[in-house]
Amino acid sequence: MKVLILSNNANGMYLFRKEVLTALLDKGYDVIISLPHDEYCSKLEALGLRIIPTEFERRGSNPVHDFRLFLKYLGLLKDEKPDVVLIYTIKPNLYGGLACRIRRIPYIINVTGLGTALESPGILGNILLKFYRTASLKASCVFFQNGGNRQFMIDRGIAMDNNRLLPGSGVNLKEHSLSPYPSENEGIVFLAVLRIMKDKGIAEYLKAAEHIKREYPETKFCLAGEYEEETRKIYEPEIRRLSDEGILEYFGHIDNVSERMAQSHVIIHPSYHEGLSNVLLEAAACGRPILASDVPGCRETMQQGMSGLLFEPGDSESLIKTIKILLGYTESDRKEMGLRGREYVENVFDRSKVVNAYLEEIEKIVTDWRD
Repeated sequence: MKVLILSNNANGMYLFRKEVLTALLDKGYDVIISLPHDEYCSKLEALGLRIIPTEFERRGSNPVHDFRLFLKYLGLLKDEKPDVVLIYTIKPNLYGGLACRIRRIPYIINVTGLGTALESPGILGNILLKFYRTASLKASCVFFQNGGNRQFMIDRGIAMDNNRLLPGSGVNLKEHSLSPYPSENEGIVFLAVLRIMKDKGIAEYLKAAEHIKREYPETKFCLAGEYEEETRKIYEPEIRRLSDEGILEYFGHIDNVSERMAQSHVIIHPSYHEGLSNVLLEAAACGRPILASDVPGCRETMQQGMSGLLFEPGDSESLIKTIKILLGYTESDRKEMGLRGREYVENVFDRSKVVNAYLEEIEKIVTDWRD
C-alpha cells in the first residue's frame, strides 16, 4: 500500500509526526512525502521515507503560484498513484484536497490551524471558506486539533459529517520527560518559543518582558525562535535593543527546545491562534507552568489556575497582569502547577492517541476498498 503525504514543512513533520510516519512504515506501507526542502528532509529520509521536493510559498497569496501548486499535486497523484493521501496545513489541504477529489483518491485532511485570513470576515476569508468546503467535501476524514476550530468550520457547513477531533499532534512523553524544577534562587526564568511574527504575539511578549524586568529585576526573559523574513526588519531592532539592555536573552533558532524548557521556570505562549500548541504540550510534559493566550489551541493544553493561566490575546497589559499573578505564588505553588500539567498531558495528549486515530482511519479506507 502506498501512502502519499502532502505538507509544507519537513521540520514539523519530523518533530511532531514522526511517530505516525514510523507506524505507517512498520505496517509495511510505502510512504512518500511531498514538501519544500529544508534541513529536516535528511532526517525524514533516514526513517525510510522517500522525499519529493515540492517548493511553494507557504504564506503568499499569489494565485498564479498557487495554481502551479495545484497542477503539481495533480501531476504527482497521476505519477505516484497512491492508495491514500494524508494532508497537513492550509495550502496542501486546499490544493491537495481538491486534487485528490478530482483524481478520486482517498484522502485525510488535518486542519492544523485556521489562520488569520480564515477567521477574519471579509472577501478573502469567505473565499477560503468556500475553498475549504469544496476541498474537504469528499475527504475520508477531516481531523481537527481543537474543538473551537471544528465548531467554527461546522457552523460554516464544512466537514459536517466527516470530521474527527484529535488531541492536537499529541506529545511524545518519552522524548519530553518530566524535568526537575530548577531552583529559583537566582530568579525566575520565563521562556517563549515561537516564530517571530505578529500572529505569535511577539510584540506583546517583548513589551511584557521590558515592563516586568524593570519592576522585578530578578526575573529573566528568554526568547527562542527564528524570524520570518518579512517581519525581521520590524522586530529585529527591538529584540537587539532589549538584548543589549540585558532585558532579554535571544537564542535564535534552537534544536534543543526541551533543554531550554528544563532550564526555565515558566513558558509563555502569546499566540493569536493555534491548531493546538506543541510548545505548550511540550512545556507541560516537561513539568513547567504555562501562561497562554485564551484562544482555541492554547486553552485546551492546561487546566486554568491548576497547571497554567490564560490571558487575553493581543493584550500586553493582560499578559503583564497574569505574569504578576504568577509571581505572587510561592516557588512550591509554581512547581506543583508544573506537576499537574505533566499529569494532564499524560492523561489527555499522549501522541499514541494520534497514531491510533490515523491507523484506524486508514484501515477504514482499506476495508471500504476491499468491500
